[in-house]
Amino acid sequence: MSQPAARDVTTASGSAGRRGTDGIRERLAVYYARYYRDTLGLPDWQTLVSVRLDDKRYEGERLARLERFVGATLSGCRMLNVGCGPGGFNVAATSAGARAWGVDSSWDAVAIASDRVPGGRVVCAAAEALPFIDAWFDVIYCYSTLEHVEEVSSALREMGRVLRPGGSLYLHTPNRLSCFESHYKLFWPPGLPRWVVHLYLSVRRRPAAFAETLRLLTLGECRRLVEQAGFRVTRVMNLDRARPVGGPLWPLVRLYYRLFGIHPYVELLAVREAEP
Repeated sequence: MSQPAARDVTTASGSAGRRGTDGIRERLAVYYARYYRDTLGLPDWQTLVSVRLDDKRYEGERLARLERFVGATLSGCRMLNVGCGPGGFNVAATSAGARAWGVDSSWDAVAIASDRVPGGRVVCAAAEALPFIDAWFDVIYCYSTLEHVEEVSSALREMGRVLRPGGSLYLHTPNRLSCFESHYKLFWPPGLPRWVVHLYLSVRRRPAAFAETLRLLTLGECRRLVEQAGFRVTRVMNLDRARPVGGPLWPLVRLYYRLFGIHPYVELLAVREAEP
């Protein structure tokens, strides 16, 4: 069996077909400019787009981090990237020998990713309805995706369904109690009500519509939902706790993190439990 589809799977190959490296870079530049400049209103959007165009380096670092946590290389593994975006991590995983699939709810992202990772292994679907057969994948990678799904518990149950017993789930998502908002790249007082978020973003001259789509979790909430979906959490990481945020407020932020045991990001590894 070469394709793990048990339901209708919709793939995209890009409206203009295969265009080569230069064409993909142009499409990536348009994709990320629309995100950083138009959706988030970031003043330094051009710098961020440049970083994204050179994603081989940082996606390689994320791959090495994943392999370190899993305790094995991905070579030969069947891996699913939930929320794959335009496919940078899948390129890195494929180069490392993984049999990598990707799924994303954005047609634009899937079209680019399909041209970067040919072979029909990138599909357009929601995380709550993964179009793959049960117990197919060895590893599921879910980076900065959980905060965007409509129903977190359903998405996690779907990940558990398509992951084989004993397989590994890697999750990385912003912590609601963090003092930094990783999408807007702003110092972010934790626990703000919606109306204060709108006011705060207005003062910072940023569009607020994107913030309405975020569903941020705490570490405790995420861990509970993961376990309810049939996983056993084996490791919780806190490698980003020393990253300075807030400028002159960093000493206070750091004290807050230490006193209350706050992880700026929820980053954990979990194993799919065997069926009883």
